[in-house]
Amino acid sequence: MTRPFEGVRILDFTQVLAGPYASYQFALLGADVIKVERREGEDMRRTPLSKEWAERGLAPGWQAINGGKRSLTLDLRKPEAIEIVKRLAAKADVVMENFRPGVMDKLGIGYSALSAINPRLIYCCISAFGQTGPERLGAGYDGKIQAMSGIMAITGHEATGPTRAGFAVCDVLSGATAAFGVSSALFQRTHTGKGQLVDVSMLEATIAFLSGQVADYTVAGHHQKLSGNQAVSRRPTANLFKAGKDGYILLAVNNEKQFTALMQALGREDVLTDPRFADWFLRNENEPALRKIIEGVLATKSPKEWEKILDAAGAPCANIWKIEEIIDHPQIEYRKAIQKVDTPYGPLRFAGSGFQLTHGGGKLDRMAPGLSEHTDAVLAEAGYSKDEIAALHKAEAV
Repeated sequence: MTRPFEGVRILDFTQVLAGPYASYQFALLGADVIKVERREGEDMRRTPLSKEWAERGLAPGWQAINGGKRSLTLDLRKPEAIEIVKRLAAKADVVMENFRPGVMDKLGIGYSALSAINPRLIYCCISAFGQTGPERLGAGYDGKIQAMSGIMAITGHEATGPTRAGFAVCDVLSGATAAFGVSSALFQRTHTGKGQLVDVSMLEATIAFLSGQVADYTVAGHHQKLSGNQAVSRRPTANLFKAGKDGYILLAVNNEKQFTALMQALGREDVLTDPRFADWFLRNENEPALRKIIEGVLATKSPKEWEKILDAAGAPCANIWKIEEIIDHPQIEYRKAIQKVDTPYGPLRFAGSGFQLTHGGGKLDRMAPGLSEHTDAVLAEAGYSKDEIAALHKAEAV
């Protein structure tokens, strides 16, 4: 069974996280993604988490979003390299880049230049603020966008102040948005025959994912505050609670049925007839007393024990799982959400596409490429002879 994007070729100039995450989704789903790097490789190949992997030019975080791609190195300062890009773009379906606006135009390989060569080309630009507007030339960094978008204004505790998310959430949201944008353009091309520019703003992508919080203000005039671990439902039983000796459990009890199930499972049916907790307004008003009751019982067992008891009772909750624990969870294992790939360094495991398809779902065929691993093959496919390829190497264009 073929995968959704088999036969689609993508020239991927993106670096760091947002762009490579987007093109990785296409690689998982069958696209031929040619990762174009400078001759020394992008900096993310050598991040300092692991010296062993950094020295190989295969840092773990870089591998995580570049599997299944092919590596082509080019020195875009050389006219020969620009000619290679144009030749490849003539037969490509998609070009993706995340430089500041105008950089690719100055090199002569921006949207206008390449779409003139190939009118069916989908050209995706990912930047901090988009290709237009007064902030268009601003640098895009995940932390900066977390701060600007409103995420940090609602993340954290009143006592300690705002905090950023524990991962590069804006980069990943932007990458997912870019993948959806390119997919939309490819589908539209099937009945128009035309390519187009896909202009992705990290700030706009993040705000789109904050649609509920935006509407809270634009519709009801609600001013968001730091919410700690409380759910957006504002239910006092949808929050983080101490459990066991020194652990925590996250309760997601949001409706009356679940509240009843929680109190019954805790052996505190008396709370159900206590006038202080008769409805959600009163429960919010008397939240400290309710919390004291809940945590008093939760202290008697470990978070993992309570997770089983409460889930079985119909009171949604979760122990605080670590990455090294959740990747081996039976549910994750059953669904093959973490994919294994054989490499020269032994079998390695990476996150997949995050969804299942009945036909031709995401699959990691091979590990992330070594630097310039596929340069000669890509050039040969583009029609360059062995002598021409040798000359390009001699000129240090590739």
